[in-house]
Amino acid sequence: MPTVSHQMTTTQFELEGYKVVRTLGIVRGIIVRSRSIFGTIGASLQTIVGGNITLLTNLCEKTREDCFEAMLQHAASLGANAVVGVRYDATEIMQGVTEVLCYGTAVVVQPKQS
Repeated sequence: MPTVSHQMTTTQFELEGYKVVRTLGIVRGIIVRSRSIFGTIGASLQTIVGGNITLLTNLCEKTREDCFEAMLQHAASLGANAVVGVRYDATEIMQGVTEVLCYGTAVVVQPKQS
C-alpha cells in the first residue's frame, strides 16, 4: 500500500524547503489496543522495582508507530505527498483499552524555487 515518506511529515504547519500547492484535508490513523493479562502482570512486577516500565513503553511506542503509519497511508490514498501539523491524542475507552489517534493535514507540496 502506498504511503507518505516519514521525511515529508512535520508537527509544524510548513515543511522547510517546500511550498504547499494543495491542501487535501484532515487525515488520521486510529488504533485501539488493550494490554494482555501477561503484559499487565509483567508491568505490575516492573513497578515494584521502579524506573521505566519497559513493557508499557514498548506497547505505547508500537501503538503510536502503527497509528502514524495508518495516517500516512490515509494521506497517500488522498494523493498527498506530505502531512503537516501532525499530532497525537489518546483516550482510555475502558479500563485497559486505549484509543490512540494520530492526525494531521494532508497536503501536496513542491520544492521552493530559489
